[in-house]
Amino acid sequence: MVHKLATKQNFVSWSAQIIAAVIMFQTLFFKFSGAEESIYIFSKVGIEPWGRYVSGVVELIASILLLTRTYSWAGALIGTGIMSGAIFSHLTVLGISVKDDGGYLFTLAIITMVACLVILFLRKHQIPYVNKLFSPWA
Repeated sequence: MVHKLATKQNFVSWSAQIIAAVIMFQTLFFKFSGAEESIYIFSKVGIEPWGRYVSGVVELIASILLLTRTYSWAGALIGTGIMSGAIFSHLTVLGISVKDDGGYLFTLAIITMVACLVILFLRKHQIPYVNKLFSPWA
């Protein structure tokens, strides 16, 4: 029974890791190529061009970490931070729909955030110090 649960959790975690990494990898082209929509977003937030480049590099690092077994928790933690900023920007400055995208980018941010939170929950035993907090109940 424990083995089946561990296998199911591993499948869910890897699925969430791949989903989050693919979404973040997908946006890198637009950030690094200077796509019109990316420039618009980061200009409206007031951090163009450096914010676009820095967020792209951080998303690249998070995506790579998400695709590892040992450090996927770190990629999820970074991804949660990035998506928190993206969601906050949508709710305060950008709006849900950016340049008539129907909320597509906002939805991708929500999906990525949820995936990262699932990974953090399922891989909490790998996170330094957090593991020690939960060890009395393990």
